[in-house]
Amino acid sequence: MNSKYISQLLIKIFYILKPIIPRTTQILLRRKLAKKKCAQNRDTWPINYSAGTKPTNWTGWPGGKKFALLLTHDVETSVGHKKCIDLLKIEKKLGFYSSFNFVPERYEVSSACRKDLIEQGYEVGVHGLKHDGKLYKSRKIFNSRAIKINHYLEDWQAVGFRSPAMHHNLEWLLDLNLNYDASTFDTDPFEPQSDGVNTIFPFEVKDSVSDKSYIELPYTLVQDFTLFISLQEKSINIWKIKLDWIVKNGGMALLNTHPDYMNFDKKKTRIDEYPVQLYIDFLNYVKSNYKDQYWNVLPKQLAEFWQAR
Repeated sequence: MNSKYISQLLIKIFYILKPIIPRTTQILLRRKLAKKKCAQNRDTWPINYSAGTKPTNWTGWPGGKKFALLLTHDVETSVGHKKCIDLLKIEKKLGFYSSFNFVPERYEVSSACRKDLIEQGYEVGVHGLKHDGKLYKSRKIFNSRAIKINHYLEDWQAVGFRSPAMHHNLEWLLDLNLNYDASTFDTDPFEPQSDGVNTIFPFEVKDSVSDKSYIELPYTLVQDFTLFISLQEKSINIWKIKLDWIVKNGGMALLNTHPDYMNFDKKKTRIDEYPVQLYIDFLNYVKSNYKDQYWNVLPKQLAEFWQAR
């Protein structure tokens, strides 16, 4: 067996055993694996230079902006749910807007919280159904869950979706009633399904038979958990390096962070937390270095723009 197959097998075993593995042990295992992955993929991470190729007939972003900036948040637990409004206040104070993706059947999703987010100009999306790693286990399971996911999309008046753990099957996702999906990435060897789409631009996924389609929005900046928890980085240097390259190539800077792992009270952080100040540092870096050059847009708005192209 080759090393790639063994690695994929070990990841599958990890996710099967994950529910019974203590959280601290999970983090330590991820750190060991992340260190190995980092060394193996230096040529394509954090930047895969071939991903900078512009789409055919590309004419640029609205208003002559140099790049698009999308801020997204996956809310994985009730702990993260409680932090959403605090995170919104930080972003709003700095003049940024973002989307919050909730898991419908893992914890109670407050309708008041969703209403507050939307009324203040933010977006709400659906993040899987149960976050148990089984959404794509079989077509039968996916079909059954797609019915419920579509219900939540309609009930929440949401048009966007992201799969837990960045699992994805772009063809199956055509069964969901959505305008966009955000379950892929340009390059990320740390994810269990690590096949990057190799572009820092959105793209259309279309059914050739029915003509049904949606826009795929890959994230292009490494996730916060990977950066600060798995790789144990103490600064935002990797975010800055990748962002500068995306700007140079006129692409889409899409960041996915998790309020679950942000520490807001400055007390000693848990093994799976990092200071929210690091996220604030990133927002300040964007503001100070790229004033008037970025199009900070909600995912649903970018999907509409791309569809209209």
